[in-house]
Amino acid sequence: MADCCNLPLHIAIIGSGSAAFAAALRAVEAGERIGGTCVNVGCVPSKIMIRAADTAWRISHHPFPGIHAQPPVIDQPALLAQQQEAVAMLRKAKYEDILAAHPEITLVRGRARFIDPQRLQISLRKGGEQTLAFDRCLVATGSRPWIPDIPGLAQTPFWTSTEALQADQVPQQLAVLGGSSVALELAQAWARLGSRVTLLARSTLLSHEDPDIGAALADCLRREGLDIRLHCVPHAVSHGPDGFRLALDDGELRAERLLVATGRHPDTDALGLENAGVRTDTQGAITVDERLQTNVPNIYAAGDCADLPQYVYVAAAAGTRAAINMTGGDARLDLRTLPAVVFTDPAVATAGLDERQARAQGIAVTTRTLPLAQVPRALANFETDGFIKLVAREEDGVLLGAQILAPAAGEMIQTAVLAIRAGLTVDAIGDQLFPYLTMVEGIRLCAQTFRQDVSQLSCCAG
Repeated sequence: MADCCNLPLHIAIIGSGSAAFAAALRAVEAGERIGGTCVNVGCVPSKIMIRAADTAWRISHHPFPGIHAQPPVIDQPALLAQQQEAVAMLRKAKYEDILAAHPEITLVRGRARFIDPQRLQISLRKGGEQTLAFDRCLVATGSRPWIPDIPGLAQTPFWTSTEALQADQVPQQLAVLGGSSVALELAQAWARLGSRVTLLARSTLLSHEDPDIGAALADCLRREGLDIRLHCVPHAVSHGPDGFRLALDDGELRAERLLVATGRHPDTDALGLENAGVRTDTQGAITVDERLQTNVPNIYAAGDCADLPQYVYVAAAAGTRAAINMTGGDARLDLRTLPAVVFTDPAVATAGLDERQARAQGIAVTTRTLPLAQVPRALANFETDGFIKLVAREEDGVLLGAQILAPAAGEMIQTAVLAIRAGLTVDAIGDQLFPYLTMVEGIRLCAQTFRQDVSQLSCCAG
């Protein structure tokens, strides 16, 4: 790869994740020269682990008595090796090989800090310092785990999601702090691989979502054997030869391992943003407009370091749009129909507004909730835990939001996204042809409940 570290680069990109990479490629397409820091892969290992845990669970907990269930034999080192091999292959194919094919992209490995609005000081990984001048800069430094201020916690060898995904042994007892997506996904995965899991949530599960989602998911996890404790925060944490000890209101919790998954914090502290005059919010997130532009006209931000939803696909979309804008175009990031998925089983998927959000905006809405027991494919799968909820504007029936708790929720939600974006009414959705015996047909059935009782329909009635 070319080493032109002493040349002034037209566009500088600080970061190594999805936002940085997407921006680099789009800027190169526009004929610009790029300087970035590194490339990496973030979310793939967790999905491989979740898939492995799901496979282990179904060997012993499937719904077919004619197939004899048996406890799975877990070889965690082999699972970890397979996971790491897949991640390395993806990193090479989707990042390193693509970088190598674009000599216009100069990769500089180090830590960058703003000197002023047009220069960076880089502490090089190989040693030494370098000053890099730029015309425009994209900050895409991502985020890091946020660790709560619990007495004793910082002095213990707790896991973050990074360590939890790299562990080569299944802990006998695992305590998990957190009630959001990462905490829930990893808690269930480790439980299905054989850990006895206790999850402690400060509030309710998925507290920013429709309350029905978190309550129903908590019931599902408890039926699997997870100990879910809501409104529960340790007073202190310690670690010794016998493992972790967490002091709680009702006594002491002991665990072999402790996973802290209480959210993520924008990784902006060491960037010297104040030297460039870039504004951040109270959490350290860089404030951007819909063009991803900061208050400093030639500096942009994208991904988890900006005040945006922390999803990899939002980061990639933001990086691409920022690059378009930095190279003379005009692209906007529209998050009104943003889909979000929590990869539990059943999974959670949402899009648009939920009932609380709509009413908070002064919108009169009507809602319908369809239990999965009313969806033919869910019945055929013997998987009826969950529901589909649709939120429609009361005055005209236009779909404003969807919340789904179902095994295939992540595969279903994009249908709702497209319907919301197209401004379809629930009547129009209910009149569409959906393939029979699919989970996504449940969206049509739920839409039909705004005008009729689907329990009285034939199983394949239109």
